[in-house]
Amino acid sequence: MRRRTLLAASAAGMLSAAGTLLSACAPGRRRASDGRITLRFQSLAWQQESIEANKQLVAEWNAAHPDIRVDYVQGSWDSVHDQLLTSFEGGEAPDIIHDATDDLADFAYGGYLADLTGLLPQRLKDEIPPQTWQTATFAGAVHGVPFLQEPRVLIANRALLERSQVRIPTPERPWSWEEFEDAAKELTREGTHGVAWPLKEPVSATLNLSLSTGGKVFHRGTDGKVTVRFDAADQRVPRVIHDQLGGDRSAARTTLGMGGSDTLPGFFGGKYAMVPLGFSYRQQIVQQAPKGFAWTVLPSPAGPGGDQRQGVSPQTLSIAADSPYQKEAARFIDFFLRPPHMVRLARGDWMLPTGRTALRDPALHTRRHGWATGAALAGRLRPAPAQSVRGYPEWKDKVATPALQEYYSGAIGMGELRERLVEDGNLVLARYQR
Repeated sequence: MRRRTLLAASAAGMLSAAGTLLSACAPGRRRASDGRITLRFQSLAWQQESIEANKQLVAEWNAAHPDIRVDYVQGSWDSVHDQLLTSFEGGEAPDIIHDATDDLADFAYGGYLADLTGLLPQRLKDEIPPQTWQTATFAGAVHGVPFLQEPRVLIANRALLERSQVRIPTPERPWSWEEFEDAAKELTREGTHGVAWPLKEPVSATLNLSLSTGGKVFHRGTDGKVTVRFDAADQRVPRVIHDQLGGDRSAARTTLGMGGSDTLPGFFGGKYAMVPLGFSYRQQIVQQAPKGFAWTVLPSPAGPGGDQRQGVSPQTLSIAADSPYQKEAARFIDFFLRPPHMVRLARGDWMLPTGRTALRDPALHTRRHGWATGAALAGRLRPAPAQSVRGYPEWKDKVATPALQEYYSGAIGMGELRERLVEDGNLVLARYQR
């Protein structure tokens, strides 16, 4: 899910005056003369199964609640950050907002999102684990309900894996990063690379997988301010990827500029034995794989002591701070995220639900399509390192993405990568923490 930097301050200022007028008249358009309330729910569902699940739940709510109607509005992950900023400034934000936790910080600190602490029922609060709530908590206030998340996994060609001499890892006995390197070498044969790293957007994968080796990158001081460090634990995973690409060549260099979907034709064609991908990519594989193609889902490598932690940025539902119907919006969210409904949403998006009851559903523990492997990893998921960092989108786009791309391509070494991430990165973050 691509994130964009904030619009220029001047553009935001131009919108603020108009926003005051629009905000004043917005509530009147949402309440009919007969007293019926209309809530706008902007969904970012994009896979057909997910869109259908979302629309069905909205229809079920509307049938049961004629006095509180929900209008479904289709949004897009590609443009959601800038679109939401514009709608917030213009007083036209949806009442209920679908987004992801790594996009919420600037909106939360900017006062655009309601604090949900006193709006949500205890049932929903108890369903979601404390570490998951942390992903949407900023300055002690909850600004979103995290409801879907996905671990990163290894999608592997089963035939190539079984013909090799490598041990097949399980969630109970994952590969270490060293074993993963050895396995990638063993799977590299004439015409086949052991692994393909799709690194068009390298920051999220690098930071989130580095939790397993103790990486943090962002460090919050006693004064509450965040600084960037890039120590040995942070460097472990990037070194593995770098060495596979430019050292033993067990990784395909042709995938450096690719997104995850771009690697699938080569994967199906036997060019790569394994591809590290988000859990939801399984749907595309099911839809696109040639008949008879055998594949399997493996857990990502573990760090020292079998550490399988990895960072995630769950999908969220938030309520606009200027919505005149926050209590009604919270009622809809509670309905939308009841355990059976959360299972429907998870299956539609091929992801994992955050709710404890939903996660126990047998449909999410079948071996078919690797559901059981993903469900077994749910307890290892933690907030992504950048979760509450103001200025992260700019640091990612302007500093980390180009620096990591150059490092992985071999254009710069670890020393220069560290210098740019830390020195340039701290200059960026400082502007947001004055």
